[in-house]
Amino acid sequence: MKYSNRASLKTNQSIIHIDMDGVLCDYESFLNKKILEGMNKFQIYQIPGVFEHLEPIDGSIKAFQLLDKYFDVYILSTPMWSNPDSWRGKRIWVEKFLGKHAKKKLILSHNKGLLKGKYLIDDRVANGVLDFEGEHIQFGQKKFSNWSKVLTYLFEKEHIPFQSEFF
Repeated sequence: MKYSNRASLKTNQSIIHIDMDGVLCDYESFLNKKILEGMNKFQIYQIPGVFEHLEPIDGSIKAFQLLDKYFDVYILSTPMWSNPDSWRGKRIWVEKFLGKHAKKKLILSHNKGLLKGKYLIDDRVANGVLDFEGEHIQFGQKKFSNWSKVLTYLFEKEHIPFQSEFF
């Protein structure tokens, strides 16, 4: 979808929201590394620039790019309220790894249940995920343990041809 100054941005494509931490970017590895270095979670939460330097989850960048061709895809993340820099860092990460157009698709919210969409891909059930009216695809769980399984499920469900050799 091209962006313009239109009064309406409605689309005929199904809307997918994708969480960042643990789905697109690997916050857990960073957290575990800092804990091994002797920091506690509260100290880690205060580190400036944390999010802009996280590594992508395996397959997440290719998956986002593929989904973005067939769906109206948004990045939906909850920032750390104790670290205002997390808002900035998440925005920088999105542009760095997903491209300039993706920065306009970043939504930061503490209540994911408020948003409209057909699917929400999230690794947790926190921050209103259980109130989301569409289908929650719990990334990292057995059925959806990796991006290949998520893509296969979504493309089959939506009757879109999908080549699993993508990964």
